[in-house]
Amino acid sequence: MENIFETKEDHSNFKWENLGNIKEGRGTLGDDMPVLVYRLMQFTIYDIMSKTYGRPEADKLLYKAGYLAGSEFVKNTLDLSLDFNVFIAKLTETLAVLKVGILRIESVDPDVKKIVMTVSEDLDCSGLPLTNERVCTYDEGFIAGILHEYTGEHYHVQEIDCWASGDRICRFRCDKE
Repeated sequence: MENIFETKEDHSNFKWENLGNIKEGRGTLGDDMPVLVYRLMQFTIYDIMSKTYGRPEADKLLYKAGYLAGSEFVKNTLDLSLDFNVFIAKLTETLAVLKVGILRIESVDPDVKKIVMTVSEDLDCSGLPLTNERVCTYDEGFIAGILHEYTGEHYHVQEIDCWASGDRICRFRCDKE
């Protein structure tokens, strides 16, 4: 039997189909779960990673996990051949339907080299207490993975405003590398 969680350096062992048939497996409970449970999982994993490897390395790992998730998510849920505006509209709709967050594009340069976007009501930090930190490292990677799959280009994504730092929205600057 194949171990679907076996780690390989290139992360190529992840397969979308290994997420399973959620409707079949959760016939009574369904595919929804409270944000509390998502955060409990993510925050405890991050806590252990930061205690084991240090916070900078834990941040790198969380970003990489988000990148892999964003890449696989967009390849398996959206049409990558769509015009940019249509693609963003479909992405916005999909993220809202799945209750990931409410995406809004604030600005895009004409050559799509720089994008500024916001995500409100996001899974990672909306409602957290004020810590004066930006905490959406996983989201940075998730967005970078989506943009890479759609454009074929690498983007550096950095959260510049965060609920936890006192803003009531998360804002991300995405720069083509």
